[in-house]
Amino acid sequence: MKKTLLLISFTCLSVIASAQQKALPQLNKNNIKQVIKALTLDEKVKLVIGMGMNVPGMPPGILPPADPEDDKIEPKVPGTSGRTHAIERLGIPSLVLNDGPAGVHFLNYKSTPPKTTAIPIGTLLACTWNPELVRKVGGIIGSEAKEFGIDIMLAPASNIQRNPLGGRNFEYYSEDPFLSGNIAAAVINGIQDYGIGASLKHFAANNTETNRMKLNTLVSERALREIYLKNFEITIKKTSPWTVMSSYNLINGTYTSESKDLISKILRKEWGFKGLVMSDWFAGKNVVNSLKAGNDLQMPGRPDQTQALIAAVKNGTLPLATLDLSVERVLNLVLKSSTFSKYKYSNNPNLKEHAVISRKAASEGMVLLKNNNTLPLSKSVTVALFGNASYDIIAGGSGSGDVVKDYTISLDNGLVNSGFKLIENINSSYQNYLKIEKSKLPPTSLETVFNPTTIKEMSVEKELILQAADNADVAIITIARLSGESKDRKVENDFNLTEAEKQTLQALSESFHAKNKKVIVVINAGGVIETASWSPWVDAILMAWQPGMEGGTAMADILDGTVNPSGKLTASFQINYSDDSSAKNFPGKLSGIKDDAPLDPVMPTYPSEISYEEDIYVGYRYFNTKKVKTAYEFGFGLSYTQFEYSAIKLSSTEFKDKITATITIKNSGKTAGKEVVQLYLSAPSEKLKKPSEELKGFAKTKLLQAGESQTISFTLTPAELASFDSSLSSWIAEAGKYSIRIGTSSLDIKQTKEFNLSKDLIVK
Repeated sequence: MKKTLLLISFTCLSVIASAQQKALPQLNKNNIKQVIKALTLDEKVKLVIGMGMNVPGMPPGILPPADPEDDKIEPKVPGTSGRTHAIERLGIPSLVLNDGPAGVHFLNYKSTPPKTTAIPIGTLLACTWNPELVRKVGGIIGSEAKEFGIDIMLAPASNIQRNPLGGRNFEYYSEDPFLSGNIAAAVINGIQDYGIGASLKHFAANNTETNRMKLNTLVSERALREIYLKNFEITIKKTSPWTVMSSYNLINGTYTSESKDLISKILRKEWGFKGLVMSDWFAGKNVVNSLKAGNDLQMPGRPDQTQALIAAVKNGTLPLATLDLSVERVLNLVLKSSTFSKYKYSNNPNLKEHAVISRKAASEGMVLLKNNNTLPLSKSVTVALFGNASYDIIAGGSGSGDVVKDYTISLDNGLVNSGFKLIENINSSYQNYLKIEKSKLPPTSLETVFNPTTIKEMSVEKELILQAADNADVAIITIARLSGESKDRKVENDFNLTEAEKQTLQALSESFHAKNKKVIVVINAGGVIETASWSPWVDAILMAWQPGMEGGTAMADILDGTVNPSGKLTASFQINYSDDSSAKNFPGKLSGIKDDAPLDPVMPTYPSEISYEEDIYVGYRYFNTKKVKTAYEFGFGLSYTQFEYSAIKLSSTEFKDKITATITIKNSGKTAGKEVVQLYLSAPSEKLKKPSEELKGFAKTKLLQAGESQTISFTLTPAELASFDSSLSSWIAEAGKYSIRIGTSSLDIKQTKEFNLSKDLIVK
């Protein structure tokens, strides 16, 4: 009898528990408010704090510890950057977040990570000036993320290239916010075409790696609005990223992740952003202030943050309504995710198809800087190929923008596959040297990802160069640079060539020119380098950037004329580093006591500040306005053909609500090619001083055959005319004459046309 009663009792309890479970709301798009009501305080806080950073094989003490209970939960996708908490009783799954801007980046060090497509760096993508193509490259990221079970990709990175030494410039697009904003929008659209969320980062004014986590950026409101926020504004208004990532730095004394003005007022209220805001990994100082500011998700999450939020709600310093609002945004994000829709990912993306797109983008973003009747090369020539990177390409930068590659194609392979013959003893010398030096490198770890060791350039004997000049038809030398997250570049031996590089270049020039043979330089770098001192020694210079895993093939496509170069610079090339408007105040100075404990040994960081004294005069806005000569100006790039520009036709000579400028481009040469058509606007500057011109429109033609034409139209709205007047806290277009300047670079203007604005116009 007792056993029977006990069995009945257990059965009743089971039925009651089952009924209670059924009574609980299970998350769907129609019941978010009910779900929030059903959440406990602990569960709500869990949803806005990530599960910590679980990286297999990471040495202890590198990153702050995660909650031990979270560590027991096996990640759905090992080696990713972060994950959110699941609340299973309410049907809320855990989301997977992952880097990065150059492709899906796994952090597995104990096992072999999945292979993904290493696409070209962000700067190269921007140098295509082709949003349609860039969207397809973004699609590579979205497609592969989906097939690996990832929900949110931490890309694109869209900060301004304020200074040529910025260590992370390779991830970013341009010194110009208009171009940056449009290219970032194309990447986001490409990622989200596959139902994967993009995270637009790093919001905002994160233009320096040195001391980045405690760096106070001192910047005027006008410069902030016109330069460092404008790119984000354009992107937000052209597309709808699922998330935005706040940056590490402070702006005028407030951490961006804790700035209500930045997140709630500007991003949400002014620009209309409806998605979720997350912190950069371990960013900020005060998690309660962060949530109050509108920064919904703290990543990757720490136990002390959980405790602080629970305490703040209980003691009344954090309103429950504020927490609930962030929880609602997290749940809206969950509802969009592939995980919530139970997508059956394959772990087998179409890498072959993606490689084709990556190669096309790589060749279209390479910029021909010099061509003294040298390129394209006939495939019958024999090449003397110099430079470490000619045999071991730098496909991308380091840090979270790196990718574990299935393979890389270096220039030697690209040339051989295209039919060129290489001088064998040079080839074997470099291959043997690199094999020996690579054997000395430390094993891959988190530290080597953020602080990689580069192999010293092989010393080239004069005798080898003389033999090459006898036996080869042309010399090609690759100059390479590696930079990345956690540290900025240096002037000596980085922006400037090393003495060894100069000596090799000079010797090649003298030996080959003595025999009336040409010397070609390929630059395999993530950012601007000095060229003015040595460019007279060589006959052609190709800025190949860091072109991804198919880079060597793409380089060969340009060198042999399979592809007519159409890339244009998105950053100015200074003659000397000191010519840059920000050179005197980069990368900032310590503002606290240096013995302040750094965050971690991988990325030491101290309280510091940086002053943006150049204000709005960044890049070409400074060089052109102040008439400072550059080696290569913003927008510059050569082609194997020529283009003619017709006169500009305006829809009106008086500006009302908008104005349209139309121009026809003709390929007047003998080779099919594409042209980047750039529209710059010169505005009245009686009330507010302005740059001499600013980019306000661009378009890339289709592949125009010899003699073929294409007509292109640009429409300017009040937003393109306006500048930010801090005294009125308004965007204002000043009355007077405006000049539309259309050309092939910021200095090579082909056609101009003026229109009038009769009275001042307050845009917003």
